[in-house]
Amino acid sequence: MIDPLVIGQRLRHFRRRAGLTLSSLGQAVHRPPSYLSQLENGQREPRLSTVNDLAAALGCRPTDLLSPDAPSRRAELEVALAHMQRDPLFTSLGLPRLRPSAGLDDAALEQITGLFERVRDLSERPRRSDASLPRAGIGARAANAAMRAEMRRRGNYAEEIEKAATGALRAAGYAGGGAVSERNLTDAAGYLGFTVARVLDLPASTRSITDLRGRVIYVAQRNATGGMRSSRSVIAQTLGHFALGHADPLDFEGYVRQRVEANYFAGALLAPERAVVRVLADARARGDISVEDLNEIFYISYEMAAHRLTNLISHHFDIPIHFMRSDPEGLLWKAYENDGVPLPADEDGTVEGQRLCRRWGARQAYESEDSYAMHYQHTETAAGTFWCATHIAIDRDGDAITIGTRETEARWFRGSDTRRRTASTCPDPGCCRRPAPGALKRWSGVAWPSARDHSHFVSGLPTDTVVFSPHPGVDLSEVYAFLDTHAGQPPARRPRTGAARVR
Repeated sequence: MIDPLVIGQRLRHFRRRAGLTLSSLGQAVHRPPSYLSQLENGQREPRLSTVNDLAAALGCRPTDLLSPDAPSRRAELEVALAHMQRDPLFTSLGLPRLRPSAGLDDAALEQITGLFERVRDLSERPRRSDASLPRAGIGARAANAAMRAEMRRRGNYAEEIEKAATGALRAAGYAGGGAVSERNLTDAAGYLGFTVARVLDLPASTRSITDLRGRVIYVAQRNATGGMRSSRSVIAQTLGHFALGHADPLDFEGYVRQRVEANYFAGALLAPERAVVRVLADARARGDISVEDLNEIFYISYEMAAHRLTNLISHHFDIPIHFMRSDPEGLLWKAYENDGVPLPADEDGTVEGQRLCRRWGARQAYESEDSYAMHYQHTETAAGTFWCATHIAIDRDGDAITIGTRETEARWFRGSDTRRRTASTCPDPGCCRRPAPGALKRWSGVAWPSARDHSHFVSGLPTDTVVFSPHPGVDLSEVYAFLDTHAGQPPARRPRTGAARVR
């Protein structure tokens, strides 16, 4: 990947070399100066066609703009400073942001960035006497924050995973339109060398178990997985690990990366890129983009459809987006954004377990007259006004799945014409968290609430199994006992055509 900050520095270098202002360059490439300023500051990534136009206007080659090397040592230091100030560790220090103005010389920048690297090295040293013990909670939080930052830089699009899924579908005979059939899915498994077996006794700590010797993927019977859509998703996610060449993860960062990549592959397999882009292009022309259509057309869960929208809409249509999954109490389970929506986060950048503002659509949806109808809303925040659409999932403990974008981009989406509008000033306590003065006077000191436990946020995945397993949360004793039971049942012979059998 090429760092957007480096691209911005190279664009600024060649623009100044050509003696052009942002306005004059914008006129040459038919882009507003504000857009070019965002490119130069690394806040956006240009599309390839834009890079070609910029190169022609600047008298250089596209590869000159896309080189991974900063154009000067000064530029390299400014990139390092920008990355430093985006680091959750820097945020946790509570220091003011520093602008690399002309008055800040190179030597000072060298000192500042070098000192921060030293602080980071010291902070990452194990604090336990036995460094071999897993630091599950710390590792998982840092890994989630790092993965979210990487996906934001990529626009949540992974070309290499899209290609892997496309190759498997092509081998499985997918015709290229509509939902992927059960035969396509099992043939894709056959293409990767596996058969699929549905069983009733799959251990509770697993979604699937793969016998690599017998080349069998064991999944739960459909009645135990919540229906056909969930079962298809589990199979596709498991295939993703093998299609992408995953080995046993060595740490939590590797574990989180593999889960994200396998989930991405599952979405790309069940909702193929070209087919989804056709649906989105048609809907965009009508100002009617919706997650519901992807959910129904491709026979996938609403959450997977929402993820698939975020994978493709920025890359193909240059529309920024945000995604959230939160529970009825407003606690975030998952989140992604590249539109600047101000997600709540703690000092190290973690959003998981943070509570959303009561004014946001993800929480207002529960208070509507029909909480299971789509909830559309515009919300004014300190970072701008955002539109969102929230769906409350009946089959996911009533969690809210939300997608949204800046109000200026909302016109492409179904429900953007809603008149529902709120304003949020969070994290200001006066927005929605401080009790009303009257209630505070009546009950302060005479009320004793007992908080509900949220152990999934405190403990994350079980940590006792990490010592014995590279797969956090999996009870290997149960897994091996399961395989001992089923190993005596030889897998069905795979047809020579490469198709897989489901039994």
